[in-house]
Amino acid sequence: MANKLTIQQVAKATGLSVHAVRYYEKAGLLAPIQRASNGHRCYSSEDVVWLEFLIRLRSSGMSIQQIHLFAELVRHQPANVQERRLLLEAHRDHVQKSIQDLTENLRIIELKIKHYKHLEFTGESDKNCIFWKAYLEKISDDKLK
Repeated sequence: MANKLTIQQVAKATGLSVHAVRYYEKAGLLAPIQRASNGHRCYSSEDVVWLEFLIRLRSSGMSIQQIHLFAELVRHQPANVQERRLLLEAHRDHVQKSIQDLTENLRIIELKIKHYKHLEFTGESDKNCIFWKAYLEKISDDKLK
């Protein structure tokens, strides 16, 4: 096998801990890893690329169960790309919704910061804090005009 990598090298390349690399392997998310004559794991560069993709799925909110399903489909049904595509499309839709939600949350946080800056500048109290929803609606209405 070309490009034999140790588990430490894989951990460094992917940003995972050695423990996490072992977890991905034990969970069946990686194809069986070859071992050297001394029993140490020998990873390939393809294993690293696969792990990097799995990390992206996980960090974007895909559950371990869905990642496992995806890995099983890749390993046991290589010709069935439609099911994998549908799984990834559903995840993409979930990620896009999360981005929209985060964008809206960021907008509200930015409005609150702007509100506090205004209070600091004018020396007013934060009496509007308890009327925050009404304040946001007023600002939103003003922007629409």
